[in-house]
Order: sequence, then structure tokens, then C-alpha cells
Amino acid sequence: MSTPAERHRFLCDEIARHAHAYYVLDLPSVSDAEYDALYNELLALETAHPELVTPTSPSQRVGAAPREGFRKVERATRMYSLDNAYTEDDLREFDRRVREGHGHDELVVYVAEPKIDGASIEVTYEDGVLVLATTRGDGAVGEDVTTNVRTIQAVPLRIPEKRTLTLRGEIFIRPIDLETINERRRADGEPEFANPRNAAAGSLRLLDARLTAERPLRAVFYDLVERYFEHHHAMLAHLAAIGLPTHRREHLCRGVDEVIAFIARFDTERRALPFETDGVVLKVDDLQLRDELGFTARFPRWATAWKYAAETAETVLREITCDVGRTGALTPVAILDPVQLSGTTVSRASLHNLDQIASKDIRVGDTVVLQKAGEIIPQVLRVVPEHRPESAVPWQPPTVCPSCGRPVEREEGVAALRCVNARCPGRLEAAVWYFTRRGAMDVDRLGQSLVEQLVREGLVTDLADVFALPAKRDRLLGLERMGDKSVQSLVDAIENAKTSRRFDQLLTALGIPLVGSVAAKLVAERYGDLRGLLDRDPSEVRQELETIDGIGAKMAESVARFLADPDVRAMLEKMLALGVVAKQPMKAARAEGGPLAGLSFCVTGSFEDKREAIWERIEAAGGEVHKSVKKGTTYLLAGEKVGKTKTDDAAKKGAKVIDWSAFLALLG
Repeated sequence: MSTPAERHRFLCDEIARHAHAYYVLDLPSVSDAEYDALYNELLALETAHPELVTPTSPSQRVGAAPREGFRKVERATRMYSLDNAYTEDDLREFDRRVREGHGHDELVVYVAEPKIDGASIEVTYEDGVLVLATTRGDGAVGEDVTTNVRTIQAVPLRIPEKRTLTLRGEIFIRPIDLETINERRRADGEPEFANPRNAAAGSLRLLDARLTAERPLRAVFYDLVERYFEHHHAMLAHLAAIGLPTHRREHLCRGVDEVIAFIARFDTERRALPFETDGVVLKVDDLQLRDELGFTARFPRWATAWKYAAETAETVLREITCDVGRTGALTPVAILDPVQLSGTTVSRASLHNLDQIASKDIRVGDTVVLQKAGEIIPQVLRVVPEHRPESAVPWQPPTVCPSCGRPVEREEGVAALRCVNARCPGRLEAAVWYFTRRGAMDVDRLGQSLVEQLVREGLVTDLADVFALPAKRDRLLGLERMGDKSVQSLVDAIENAKTSRRFDQLLTALGIPLVGSVAAKLVAERYGDLRGLLDRDPSEVRQELETIDGIGAKMAESVARFLADPDVRAMLEKMLALGVVAKQPMKAARAEGGPLAGLSFCVTGSFEDKREAIWERIEAAGGEVHKSVKKGTTYLLAGEKVGKTKTDDAAKKGAKVIDWSAFLALLG
């Protein structure tokens, strides 16, 4: 007869096995009644012997009590987005770049995988136990959703693998399950989810994990951060073998012609899948080749996402209005008869600019064809001329700003009208919304309607005024739909934003022209915080930024011009006075007169140390780091598995190729 501990281990293993068969393989191995019997026996056993309960017990998937928020987690390896391909020419161009980066003209083997429409996730197992799960966030920093992910039956709490595994994947909901969720929400008087992706993302970020446990979330893993394999397809096979959910529908393609053939075939097959997919992810199978190809600032060079043609719908355009952006640009917007498109009701669509309206000859009263760019943003594809009413005439753009009534301007050769009134309420509303959005200052209680009220009532006259709102509680209570609870939630979100955001996120939020998130991080690492930047003369900032790899002259000039504006400086000083603290670890400056002073290095290949550590070592010794071989690069520091393209490039540009031993000799 088995002991309670032995019976407990048996029950845990059996329940996990049956859950894997049902939620991962879609092949139920026992009836619901048999599964429930095993689970109920486990609960009874743990009630009698609470010492047997472990974090990996199936009973622990019920979730935990509500939390106040999610912990931010900075990941060691960035999660990148994927570039998109829409045509056969796009695929062939991607393949050409891969082969060119490889330095050989032979066929490249790709892995084609279904692109699942869900919420990106990173999960870490240590010693076989699930220890961490984070959302994608901004790629560098995600939110800790471990408690929520532990409730997902498809994600094993324990795996037979002692090595650390850091997995990337997708959390999703099947359309059939979404119907059930929406039926329940309709009955409860709650708004329905528009599509499975929204449902998955919303469920993953619920503060009450017990509610997440009620949602039928699924998972699929498609990448491994650690390099334990030479080929992607072998890695996927191993993940599946140890019980992790994978696509199980990936396909090896030798060369781009096989890729194109698979994509055409899969367009039919995908419609029968139990999950939504809007395309195919194409990845280089050889992981060494991936290292050689590397990344751009936004995308891996070794992968792309094929997107099938978007769903279209016809409706009538009733009016053209203009939205005012934070830079003063007026964006024409089509007001439409509501129509269902890709799972949502569409009644507005951007017309982008005057040239777009003219080239497509879009008129009020036209029947138009809509599609969703990237399955998300509605856009007018074309008009249906045969349905045009006789009363339709070409649209006349406004001569004054719809927000402030001041005359608008159009620069020569520019397709946009612009309001040049720096104090235009519409511009301010757009700037405040951009400043407080997720990924920037993340004041999630500031919706568009509330922003409009704050500007209209004079509570916000510049970006810094956002941080003064907690002291204006009485006036906030007088706003529409702002009771005690709503005001307190807003105040809490603002106070949190004062101290929780990094300096690069603040710089991104400010909307400095030409400065995106990547450049903002480089600036932040140079100055550390807002005070460090403001204490420098704008002309000095321009000169200093021009020396940073990744920041060009135009970008440096834009930052300097921004800082030279007296109104901007006053607004930033006000932010500091209101308690805004946004810091960033400063990148070590190059040592003056170090052993590598006057020398520049591009680092490629595999080393025992992480590449970032080698870069820091070079700069600490006075050297300069180049992310690619440039004219003037002194050395190409080559580790193992170096591609021929890099060495050929070094020879062309006069850089000497050295190994690790020679590098150490230079250091002395």
C-alpha cells in the first residue's frame, strides 16, 4: 500500500499527464468524470495532509487574491517584434538579404510556423520548475504575470529538464472559447471582447489571478533564449518531447520557393485550425546563421512574418473630419456607417493625409472598401465608383484648425495641414495622451475623454501639469464620471508614474522629434536622469550625442533644439519640482588615455562572455565600440562561428581581424 506522499506524487503526475493530453495535444485521454475524480482525490489528500502541498501541485492553479499591480521585470535578452511580408516579392527580398548576410548563395533552410494571434509571453523554468512569467512589455521590460500563468492548464508547472529554460511564446484563446466567454459577459451586462487577442491579453493582465483561472487560456512556445541546440526545428522537437506546448504544425522549407508553396497551401489549412492565425512566421533554421545575421533596432534579420490579405468590408462614408495631433498636423478621418470588420465594429478610419484623399478620389457619400492594416487599424482601401451619388463632390480641406480656430498652414511639398498655434487645445490633448500612454509614462487611468476634460477645464496646460493633478482633487471630483474612487485611482496612477518610470521612457513620452525608444535609451544612458540632461548646455548635448553610435547628427540636433526652447525647459523644471524621478543606469564613459584609447572595435561571433560585457570592457579601457564594421573601425574582434560576410567587410574597410588572445594583449 502506498504512503500519502507516494499517492500524492502519483495523482499529481496523472493529472498533469491528462491535462497535457487535453490542453496541449487536443487528445483527451480520460473522461471528464475520471479527471474530476482524480482531482477531487488530490484535494482531499492535501486537506488531510497539508504538508504535501507544493507549488507545482495541480491544486495551485486556482490563482491568488487580487494584487495592487504587476512587478516590472527587466529581461536579459530583448524581445523583438517581427518585420512583415505581404507579397511574394517581399519574401524573395527577405531571402536575398538572408543569403547576402550569410555570404553564400546556397539555399537557406527555413522553419515556417503558424502565426498565432495572442499575447506574447516569456516563461522561465529553473531546475524543472516554473519560476517566472512576464509579458512582452516594451521588449526590454515586462510585467510579472507568473501567478496568472500558473493558472493556465497548458503551461506545465514542472518539466523533466534540469537546465534553465527561458521560453518565448504566445498566450491565446480559441474562437470557440471566446463565444462562451462573451455569452457570460452579455449575461452579466459586461462589454464583450472584440476578438480572441483582446480577450487573451486582458485575461493575462487581470490583477485577480482567480479570475484568470476561469478563462480558457492556451499557450504555445516557439523559441528558447538559451543556446542548447544548433537548429530551430531540433529545439522545437525537444520542447514538445518534455511536455511543453508547441505549434506541432511547423514545416521545414528548403529555400524560398518551398516557403512560397507552403504559404499558399497553408492559407486553406489555417481556416480549419482551432485557433486564429493571420499569417506564417518564417525563421532561419540554423541558429549559428542567426547569430551572424543579428538584429536591426526593431527586428531580427533572420525572421519575418507573412501576413495574409486582410478581410475587407464595404460601407458608406458620411463625413470627413480632422483630428489634431501633438505636432499640430491635421489628420483627416472618415466617419462611416458602422460595419463589422475582422471581429470589430468600425465607424471611423484614418484617411492619413490630403494626398491620399486626392489620389483615391475619396468623397463624402462614397461607398468605400475598408480593410484593417495588420488586422488592427481600419483604413479606406478604395472607393466603389459605380455607387457614387451625383451629389458627391471633392472634399475641401479646412482653412482653420478645428480645435482652436486659428488658420492652418501647408508647407510646400508636404501632404499635411498644420496648426502652428503652440497653445492649441487639440495639440495639447494629443500630447498629453501620448505622454501618459502605456509604454511611456503609463498613467493608465487617463483615457482620451478625461484628457479632453482636463484640457478644457484648464487643469492641464502642459505635460508637467499631469503631475500636479493629485493636489487638485476637489476640481477632479467636479469632472464628468469622476467619483471618489475614480479620482483616487487616477491620483494613485500619477503618483506611481512619478517614481516608477525609467528615464528613457520619460524621454520617449516627451515626443522629441526623431527620437524613438531606441534613441531615447542611448540618451538616457549618457545622462542618467533629467537633471543630468538639463544641467548641460544644449550645444554641448548636441556634440556629445553625435559621438554615440546609433545617434546621427539630425537626431542630436533635434534633442538640442528641444532643450533650447525656454518653454520646454520651464516645463521640465516644473516636472522635477513636482517630484518626477526617472533614472537610468549610466553607461560607463570611455576612459581617457586607457590602453585602447584611439582604437575602435566591432565584436562578432561567440565568446564565453556576453557581448555587452565585452563592449563595456572596451569602453572602460578607452576604446570605442562600433555595432557594425565602418570605415575607420580599427579591429574586428572575432570569436567562434564568425560569418564570412563580416570578415570580408572588415577587409574592404581596412579593419584588422583579431582573436580574443590578441585583444587581451592590447589590453596589456
